[in-house]
Amino acid sequence: MRLTESRRRETGEQGTGGRPTGRRDTEGMAVASFVFGLVGLLVLNFFLGPIAIVLAVMALRRGTPRRFRALLGLWLGIADIVVLCVLMAVNGTTSWGMFG
Repeated sequence: MRLTESRRRETGEQGTGGRPTGRRDTEGMAVASFVFGLVGLLVLNFFLGPIAIVLAVMALRRGTPRRFRALLGLWLGIADIVVLCVLMAVNGTTSWGMFG
C-alpha cells in the first residue's frame, strides 16, 4: 500500500475518484499546445493557432516542468496566426492546400 501512496504524492494525484492535478495537468497543456501549434501550420490555422497560444500561456503561468515545449507551442501558435495573415494578404483566402 505504501508504494501507491508515495507514487500518488509524486505525481500529484488525489485519492480514489479524484482527477489528477498539479504537474500532470500542466504537462498535458504544454504538450497539447505544441501539437495544436504544429498541426495548425498545416490545417485549420484559424482555430488551432489561438488554442495553442491559450494552452501554452496557461501551462507557463501554472509552472509546467515542460517549459520548453510550452514555449514552442506558443511560438507555433503565433506562427499559425502569421501564416493566416500572410495567406489572407496574398491570396485573399483563409485556407490553403498542401497540394495545390
